[in-house]
Amino acid sequence: MSFLWPQALVLLGALPLLVALYVFALRRRKKSALSYASLNVVKAAMAGRGLRRHVPPLLFLAAIATMFVALARPVAVLRVPSLYETVILSIDISGSMKATDVEPDRITAAQEAAKAFITEQPASTRIGVVAFAGTASLVQAPTQNREDLIAAINRLQPQRATAIGAGILVALKAIFPDLDVDLRSWGRGAPYKPAEKPAPPGSYNSAVIVLLTDGANTSGPHPIDAAKLAADHGVRVYTVGIGTAQGARLNFDGWSMHVRLDEETLKQVAGITRAEYFFTNNAVDLKKIYNTLNTRFTMEKKQTEITVLFTAAATLLALLAGGLSVLWFGHIL
Repeated sequence: MSFLWPQALVLLGALPLLVALYVFALRRRKKSALSYASLNVVKAAMAGRGLRRHVPPLLFLAAIATMFVALARPVAVLRVPSLYETVILSIDISGSMKATDVEPDRITAAQEAAKAFITEQPASTRIGVVAFAGTASLVQAPTQNREDLIAAINRLQPQRATAIGAGILVALKAIFPDLDVDLRSWGRGAPYKPAEKPAPPGSYNSAVIVLLTDGANTSGPHPIDAAKLAADHGVRVYTVGIGTAQGARLNFDGWSMHVRLDEETLKQVAGITRAEYFFTNNAVDLKKIYNTLNTRFTMEKKQTEITVLFTAAATLLALLAGGLSVLWFGHIL
């Protein structure tokens, strides 16, 4: 827990003074009691009180301390509802996705995990599907129609090359249709041009991108440049790497290729956009990753001011102190 106004905590230094004043008041009351002609009168007045007489003042002191903490405006990291209105699934359909090191093969495992993810999303969430190989295309515009989404996933077929950067940019354009993204003008390795008025990374709470790939970028815009553009619009890009650490050799359309996952780039993409990177080498864990993402998209950790909780606690303590004092002694404190 931290505080927005930590200077206010200096008020807690007044608590020992309040305790001293209370002790002083007790001693003064004790001296006054000695002036009675008979101690029996004092004993009768104090009968039944004992330690209970200290409970209301202590509760009231706790209320004051809690209020001082509230004045410092405490903040804590809490899990709060965070329902994205739009989720774009950007899926690698390069030839390497036919590799069978992930059973039954990578593309089938990815399709099944994506379909399970779709069915578990709230009905109000719009989901879009982007497929990328040598280039990227929006194969299903964001929709709430789950049947159309499942059909789009089932139609995915492997093609040549891997354009991870293009997969990010097309997904970003699906979120912001007016965004000027011409993939032909984004030469690989071309310098990135920052947005005129960039948003804080990860600040856009209406949409998110989930990108799955099993390789390294071989075509189109560089993924880091695409990630920077997503970050400028506040959009998080969660990345999922599928495959094996040592890579796999695959024959596709007469071509023989060695496929290696570029984890470092995927980690950078997620980091730049304030998202997370996940890795899996089997179908079961891939589904678990999508389940984890589903949880992330409905509940997220967020730094939240909790002043109201401390204010409420201080109020309850003060009311309890006053209530007990009236109930036990017939007066407030």
